[in-house]
Amino acid sequence: MSGGPILAAENWSPTELLASGWAEADLAWEQAAETAVEAVAQGDIARAKDEAGSALRLARESFEAIDPRLGTALANFAVCLGLAGNAEGTARLLGEARDVWAGAGPWIARMDAPRVARSSLFHMRMELRHRDTYRARWQQRWAEIAAEAKVRLDALTESAAVTGDAAREALARWRRERPAMLNDTRKLMAAAFLLLAP
Repeated sequence: MSGGPILAAENWSPTELLASGWAEADLAWEQAAETAVEAVAQGDIARAKDEAGSALRLARESFEAIDPRLGTALANFAVCLGLAGNAEGTARLLGEARDVWAGAGPWIARMDAPRVARSSLFHMRMELRHRDTYRARWQQRWAEIAAEAKVRLDALTESAAVTGDAAREALARWRRERPAMLNDTRKLMAAAFLLLAP
């Protein structure tokens, strides 16, 4: 998987978003979630709380109740509230986040396996010929990503503060591993890697 520290988000036109199966809300959520994590990494808790709140509003308005991005938005807002010294409601938000991630199986099962540009016609033909095997491997990878996120979320308690170091590590991993293409895998990876959890 490729990706770099420069956001590709500004380069996508509405037509390209729709062609890839994304909506403007998908990209706006990703940007808000990334900015929230970046703000925590920089110690700017007020900005982190604002961006996490924006991500949560977008997720509630635009995503299904079983979309893992909603679960991440709930958890990140809870973390930011706690970091800002307002622990009221964080336990409820974290419980909702866990419920969303626990119910995300059907959302993940509907994900489309990415079509990867290959260097040869041979590779493309093999991918087409063995599409079910290819998709099964992606299903396994997606399940691993989701399981890791759930473990990290379960380790998060309302009293556990996420450090700037943890946020920097999450941000670095996201920028290093995010797919360059707008696809379902990128949505799941954003939900998992931009989760503010130990």
